[in-house]
Amino acid sequence: MDQQAIIKEFEDAQAILRGHFILSSGLHSDTYLQCARVLMNASRAERLCNALAKKIVNSLSNINFDIIVSPAMGGVIVGYEMGRQLNIPSVFCERANGVFALRRGFNIPNNANVLIVEDVLTTGKSSKEAFTCVEENGGKVVAIASLIDRSNAPLNLEVPFISLLRIEAKTYAEETLPAHLKNMEATKPGSRNLA
Repeated sequence: MDQQAIIKEFEDAQAILRGHFILSSGLHSDTYLQCARVLMNASRAERLCNALAKKIVNSLSNINFDIIVSPAMGGVIVGYEMGRQLNIPSVFCERANGVFALRRGFNIPNNANVLIVEDVLTTGKSSKEAFTCVEENGGKVVAIASLIDRSNAPLNLEVPFISLLRIEAKTYAEETLPAHLKNMEATKPGSRNLA
């Protein structure tokens, strides 16, 4: 699947939004990628995750993965589908008292090679928090993957990072907002602070 075909999947799902958004990271942007709109269509999710799985296998052929761990909420569907594509178990970590934890009876086998999977990666904060959760539960993160990489700065993830698509979307701290965003009401579509 080439880059234009991937972008078309997002456009067809009306998943590339324009406006003033406060991202889960706390940064502001005029572009938001609502992966839930892409992943709500099982065939589309299958196509995109199949392409990402192939890219991972081709790029990291020397690594065997035992389990996928995804940060909730955004990573749950993509993590499940990636597990299906790679034929390995998939679990998710979710916030308990503001910190990622494994719940619902999930566990990670001791010393298991873990692939962390997300929908969109901007600052890497959720991946880093999931990384900590994996280590605290006896696993070893060997790679991180996402459908979309919209990072604008080095991520310092400590392990290989693979994304299906890199999108240039400017982000701003509140104190550096450009005039066109200052004059527009902001919406916060992310899930980091959901109860």
